[in-house]
Amino acid sequence: MTKTVPDLENPLIVQSDQTLLLDVHSKRAEEAREAILPFAELEKSPEHIHTYRISPLSLWNAAGAGYSPDDVIKALQAYTRYAIPTGITETFADTMARYGKIRLVAAPDAEVPGTSDTDLPDLYLVADDEAVKAEIGAVKVLEKYLTKTAEGFRLRLTDRGSVKRELIKQGWPVQDMAPFIKGEALELDLRRQNSLGQGFSPRDYQIEAAKSVLGSGGPGAGYGVVVLPCGSGKTVVGMVFMTMLKTNTLILTTNVAAVHQWMEELLDKTSLRPEQIAEYTGDTKEVAPVTVATYQIITWRPDKAGDFPHFKLFRERPWGLIIYDEVHLLPAPVFRVTAELQAVRRLGLTATLVREDGAEDAVFSLVGPKRYDVPWKDLETKGWIAEALCTEIRLDLPENLKIPYAVASSREKYRIASENPFKEGAVKQLVENHSTDQILVIGQYISQLEKLARMLAAPLITGKTPNAEREKIYGAFRKGEVRVIVVSKVANFAIDLPDASMAIQVSGSFGSRQEEAQRLGRILRPKGEPGNPQSGGRNSWFYTVVSRYTVEEDFAANRQKFLAEQGYKYSIQHWTSGGIGETGGQGGGH
Repeated sequence: MTKTVPDLENPLIVQSDQTLLLDVHSKRAEEAREAILPFAELEKSPEHIHTYRISPLSLWNAAGAGYSPDDVIKALQAYTRYAIPTGITETFADTMARYGKIRLVAAPDAEVPGTSDTDLPDLYLVADDEAVKAEIGAVKVLEKYLTKTAEGFRLRLTDRGSVKRELIKQGWPVQDMAPFIKGEALELDLRRQNSLGQGFSPRDYQIEAAKSVLGSGGPGAGYGVVVLPCGSGKTVVGMVFMTMLKTNTLILTTNVAAVHQWMEELLDKTSLRPEQIAEYTGDTKEVAPVTVATYQIITWRPDKAGDFPHFKLFRERPWGLIIYDEVHLLPAPVFRVTAELQAVRRLGLTATLVREDGAEDAVFSLVGPKRYDVPWKDLETKGWIAEALCTEIRLDLPENLKIPYAVASSREKYRIASENPFKEGAVKQLVENHSTDQILVIGQYISQLEKLARMLAAPLITGKTPNAEREKIYGAFRKGEVRVIVVSKVANFAIDLPDASMAIQVSGSFGSRQEEAQRLGRILRPKGEPGNPQSGGRNSWFYTVVSRYTVEEDFAANRQKFLAEQGYKYSIQHWTSGGIGETGGQGGGH
């Protein structure tokens, strides 16, 4: 039903340029935010009005997750303050209708594939609309991949991903309904008790996430991306999916610590035996029915012009599943090999699909559309992750650095602001104020981190810290033997520090929202009884220390988009030098 009378209690304003304005002070703002997240992307998040944009990719992700144009329209109608502009809903329908107009299928007489991609026939790219076929045939870059036939276009199996990637650039998301190889069978199940004899069962949303990717098990299912907060058990989602497929699995993740974490979880929570799980890293290169590798080893090559020798891992065994952990960080060379491996089922796991290089469409076309997404605040409300209190602390630059900052280049400005010496006093004050918390101090610049580690008498972990030493420090932190550790950006990725209740970031990677997601996730694991918000769990604290009136404030505003997108409130405090004594009031955004 079209809204004819303004409903001023509603929080949403739908505009003709496909932007949505959300009044964060409205009582229904949280409801509306959750309703539009499946099909809209956050763009701006100042104090009072947040701006979301409905883009073709956001609509295709919604279509891939089973949303219809009617679902989108109903959500907008439920929360819009004014009438939806004429014609905009037709635009949504036309865009979403593009998903499925072009399909990848096997030949009609193709047999059920076996465990190898050599068992699969060539594929067909088909479309019911003759005009769409003509448009595909006119795309010059596709000529080397496609051969025109009566059915549509024939293509080689190894060109499956490349064709999908090129077509999405042309505005045509391909619905991949071609068969998958089964991979070599592997019997595994989840334990009812973990290795310590404690009861274990996956959470309802973890099972639901795995099922959403598996779908009906038929064509067009079995691949996609799950978006869940750090600390919510994405690894368990991967293991549930593995038990559904029961096939040889290759798991790719961000670093050696994450590899070991995956291996420990697999041994702890599944029926797999140690000899069935292998590590493939710079330290150890073994292959087993379940192999866990790093992106770094896969993308290593002896020189820039050389081949990638470890790409062979993708063909070492008849894999039936590839899991891409932290899929938003997928390196370009892995995109390349993923384009060739489209016959293997794929699961992407991430806390955010935001890529600062804008390559979200590559994740969509090569790994799969977003199949499942739960707002962080939903899991926080239910007690599955801790409540996070986010604060930005702004400090002036010392007088002796204001002139050097003013005349510095853009990159030098960022470093001067990041290494503001007043931050040391602020960090010391925060650590003293939170005397019972397990604290991570996270930064970008090693010289700054070395000073902080000395001042706090805390261990320092950087990319150069040997893995054995790194894991020894993490172990002491988990046991409570060490209360504060100082870490470089190696802590951004897939490191299990369940007892961390506070993070202080002193510098970062130019306002990356990816980074904000990872750092916030380090402290979100529940501190009480998981899944029980009444069990007395503690809050988590997330502090960002920035230099006032510098480029750091601009980058911090960009990072805060992520916090706002997830529904977190944050406060802004102005401190005097050294961090002692508040000189400004608190501000906040939603």
